[in-house]
Amino acid sequence: MGKIPVRRLFAPLLIALAATMAVVVPVTPVMAAPGDPIAAAAQVEPTVVRIDTEIDYQRAFGNGAGIVLDPNGQVLTNFHVVSGADRITASVGGRSYPAELVGYNRKRDIAVLQLIGAAGLPAAPIGDSTQMVEGEPVVALGNANGTNGPLTREVGTVTGFGRAVSAEDALTGSKDELTGLFEFAAPVVAGDSGGPVVNSAGQVVGVTTAASVNYRFGPGGEGYAIPINDAMSIANQIRSRAPSADVHIGPPVLLGVGVRTAQRGPGVQIADVLRGGPAERAGLLPGDRLLVLDGTALDSATTLTYVLDRHYPGDVLDLVWLDGNGQERTGKATLTPTTF
Repeated sequence: MGKIPVRRLFAPLLIALAATMAVVVPVTPVMAAPGDPIAAAAQVEPTVVRIDTEIDYQRAFGNGAGIVLDPNGQVLTNFHVVSGADRITASVGGRSYPAELVGYNRKRDIAVLQLIGAAGLPAAPIGDSTQMVEGEPVVALGNANGTNGPLTREVGTVTGFGRAVSAEDALTGSKDELTGLFEFAAPVVAGDSGGPVVNSAGQVVGVTTAASVNYRFGPGGEGYAIPINDAMSIANQIRSRAPSADVHIGPPVLLGVGVRTAQRGPGVQIADVLRGGPAERAGLLPGDRLLVLDGTALDSATTLTYVLDRHYPGDVLDLVWLDGNGQERTGKATLTPTTF
């Protein structure tokens, strides 16, 4: 099965996310109902949230978009838009709010934010993504122009369903596969992540999450979105504060390491250690190889992040690692929250 390069649509400095997409069986074309997609999308624009993030560890800044779910400021977005952020600021209706992470599902790239002090916000009209058909016109609204610029309006048509995207996060080294996406031909760009895909009835039918890399070289190309029915199912679980194997409530915990998959042998290679963080206090140093975390043998950065997602601040995890001299060592790390 062919592979096509794609990228996630977070627009950070000093952060790069690369991905590949596996094309699944296409859907038989169906004639879509006519409509004015730009006029329909304009009805949704007041519900689009501009998201700005700061990451102290990498001295990085990023921007993305979100969707207002209720008047009191709960917002749907992609998890990768806010992953690793120390501070999140959200702007809607000309007003800026500090935001906190209510919870997330890393595997499905969904997160819910709470805008602190928000009230009376317009909530987005949510459609039914199961009613979409190939050839249907859509508009992706996003924040590629930055908080002080106009929203982007990327017009296109639905080109397929059931797509899968495999993405690698250069910030953590973890790899995740997103499945069940729909594909649409529209020139989405960095900063559009987390924004709504709107149908000709003025309803949100998806959440933009990835785009093909050839967009950076010119117009055209393909975007990928999470169907809104899938996104809302996860978002509603998060909003009810119901944790599960895949849903983490609250911000991620901090171990305080930058890792990459070991070139040879088991474990993950420690590239960086956050000064004063749990890993440093446990005795880990750059160049060490972390073998076991909380009883789980580590074979990739992805496994490490999934282990951490099962835990909460204050949890104490057992560590097994090889130091720079190849000696096996053990220790304990008390996890702390990331700050928002």
